[in-house]
Amino acid sequence: MPDDLSVLTDRLTVDVVTAARVLGIGRNAAYEAVKVGEIPSLKIGGRIVVPTAPLRKMLGIEPKNETVAVGR
Repeated sequence: MPDDLSVLTDRLTVDVVTAARVLGIGRNAAYEAVKVGEIPSLKIGGRIVVPTAPLRKMLGIEPKNETVAVGR
């Protein structure tokens, strides 16, 4: 799996620019897709993050069969 795609299995969320790179679209197109709901996202404070699970599903990528440890 190329490095650009490995971030989808290594992290729970990515920023919009990383999601754009993985999807092969530009930064502005990605922010517009987030705005209209085509790319699922969460706004946390002033930051927009994209959950990787929906991105993997959109791209047909199977997740690793590992448990992700989440800090408290």
